[in-house]
Parts: sequence; C-alpha cells; structure tokens
Amino acid sequence: MAAPYQTIKHPVEHEIEVRRSRFICALAPAATEEAARAFVAERRRRYADATHNCTAYVVGERVRRADDDGEPGGTAGTPMLEMLTRRGFADVVAVVTRYFGGVLLGAGGLARAYGGAVGETLDRAEVVEMVPAAVVTVSVGHAQAGRLESDLRASPYALRGVDYGSKVAFDVAVAEDRLPAFEEWIASLTAGRADTVRGGTVHLAR
Repeated sequence: MAAPYQTIKHPVEHEIEVRRSRFICALAPAATEEAARAFVAERRRRYADATHNCTAYVVGERVRRADDDGEPGGTAGTPMLEMLTRRGFADVVAVVTRYFGGVLLGAGGLARAYGGAVGETLDRAEVVEMVPAAVVTVSVGHAQAGRLESDLRASPYALRGVDYGSKVAFDVAVAEDRLPAFEEWIASLTAGRADTVRGGTVHLAR
C-alpha cells in the first residue's frame, strides 16, 4: 500500500560554516531520476572550483542514490540521504558544495556537517505533503459528458484526462480517504448513470 511522504515546492539554498569550511546546500524537487541528475550536473558546473560537490536524492519509493564525491566513504552522501529519508522526504535532490577551510573535521564531523546542512535547508523549504490517491475512470454517455466535465473541472478533484469513445471516460485522481465521498458525488451528479472503475495509485499534493 502506498504511503504518504513529503517533498518541497521550490528549490532552496542555505549555507553553513563548520571550522572555516563552507557547506552550501541546495535542494530541489525532482519527480524523476533524470531531473535529479540534471540538477546535480548544474550545481557541479556552477561550483566547479569547489573542493567537493556531494549529492543525495530520493525519487519515488525505490530510487535512493548518494555520492561522496571524494570525501571519505560514508561521510557525506550517506548522511545527506539519511537526513532526507529519516524526515520522510521523497522526490527531492540535495547537493552540498564544500569549500575546504584548512581544518580537518574527521569522519564524525564531516557526517554531522553534511547531514546538518541538509537538515537546516529542509527547515527553510516550503514543504508539500503528498498523499496516496487512486485514479478513478468515470464513464458516462455523451449527453451527460459536457455537464460532468464542467463540474469536474470546478471541483477539488484532479481531472487527469478525457477519452471520447462510445462513452466519454474521465480519469480523475482522488485521495484514498476521499474515495467514498467522490463516488457518492458522482452518483448524485449523474443520477446513478455513471460507471466508475478504480485504477492505479498515484500521489497528490494535500
């Protein structure tokens, strides 16, 4: 069963200093691994002169990647990734750029600095709660389609597509906790003449 998670609405950047080393953290929403990689590449181009550009991203329920970019193994990308997952974030990419300040931090100090940079930046982000939703296909005759489409577009439900065939089928994303109310609303609106079929699961912003 799909679980709710958090993501961020807009890119955000925040800088901390630890024993003269600068840690510049940038976060961005990333709905696909390609988007995450593109953001990482852009940050590495922008800060090509930095000592390290360490990265972590979570996309969906399965994709989790971390890169230490030359820091001792497990001291940068891993604590960044752990900060994202521990706080329940997904569809987000983090890049922490480090300019070395001349003082060695040790493995523990590095992990705290990289994870802390991500945590402080998350605190400054605009957070969006994403909840599981079902894609419901609502089919009606052509005589009812125009009115139903108008009502759907004016409703709080997310209309994702319309298919005109022998009947008109509307694909609507409905949060799982609102499914009974949605189906009752459709039945009332169409005098019980609509067919509804629940399909796959997606996530919607709450």
